[in-house]
Amino acid sequence: MDIFQHLHTHPEVSWKEKETTAYIADLLKKEGIFVSLFDDCTGLIAEIGNGKPIVAVRADIDALWQEVDGVFQANHSCGHDAHMSIVIGTILQLKDQVTNGTARFIFQPAEETGSGALKMVEKGVVDDADYLFGIHLRPIEELPFGKMTPSIHHGAVTFLTGKVVGDDAHGARPHQGTNAIDVISALNEQLKLIHFSPFEPYSVKMTHVEAGGQSLNIIPGSAKFGLDVRAQKNSVLMDMQKIIEKKIKKVSQLFEVKIETEWLDFTPGAEVAKEAEELLRESILEYGGRVMLADPLITSGSDDFHFYTIKRPKLKAAMMGIGADLKPGLHHPKMTFDPRAIQIGTDILTRAVLNALKE
Repeated sequence: MDIFQHLHTHPEVSWKEKETTAYIADLLKKEGIFVSLFDDCTGLIAEIGNGKPIVAVRADIDALWQEVDGVFQANHSCGHDAHMSIVIGTILQLKDQVTNGTARFIFQPAEETGSGALKMVEKGVVDDADYLFGIHLRPIEELPFGKMTPSIHHGAVTFLTGKVVGDDAHGARPHQGTNAIDVISALNEQLKLIHFSPFEPYSVKMTHVEAGGQSLNIIPGSAKFGLDVRAQKNSVLMDMQKIIEKKIKKVSQLFEVKIETEWLDFTPGAEVAKEAEELLRESILEYGGRVMLADPLITSGSDDFHFYTIKRPKLKAAMMGIGADLKPGLHHPKMTFDPRAIQIGTDILTRAVLNALKE
């Protein structure tokens, strides 16, 4: 728990995890573990053993930037401090047990921006890997303490930023301009008319609006907005993007204004390999029996972990979900969980790596 407490009290946001990287690297080097750093980004790779098969494990290392008790700060409210602790614990348990093949551990930066996994793929960290395991604490409504799932089926997500471009007008002369707030309001109503099959989970929400200034007698001609777009399937998300683009074009034509847009931070839905899922299922059963095993979990949340399999389709990957009585919820500034889940996750992940190395 000393490792967890250090990581928990020293959070760092995406791409700035310098002290976190240094702490993990120093800790593992002292244990005689081979460590490799990157020259242009945070994060690191640790390895035990050599040769094939190669079983990789990923731990996300970044924190969120959010308001906590009225102060904006880095905060581990997504459980990445626990994930790092579990993977470090797994390394320490495995360091004298790997006699065949290679166990590779990827301490990945910037999961919260959706770009860290892509950087690791660019670095080639999974090019020769056979298996990849991930882990994530789950909210209590998904998994209570003592329950583990062999796979998490995250949904796909992307974001859109937009700007209505126009000139301001005097409040007494609304005919001399177009109110950008009217434009965004009309777009928001159009987004609510997007429909797919009720059997397909999906959503699109206006999550950011910025218009006008301190002078209340000015009609804003320009405004900024943002959208959060999600679907369980990658194909549905792509269809949603096309429809949203059409809606924006129609609103732009209706009001005769220019609307600039940009899609940001696409994170794909899960592509789960049955072989990896089965190895995690077997490891959960070995450790805790059927009472511990939960069904595969479908969730609307997202994780850039799935970029590894999107970019390297031959990689057999799955993410284990860990029940920890986590509440009130992920990303809540006061998120808490049962710390006993760290040791349980460590023991099961250790078994999964050893079982995969036998394949």
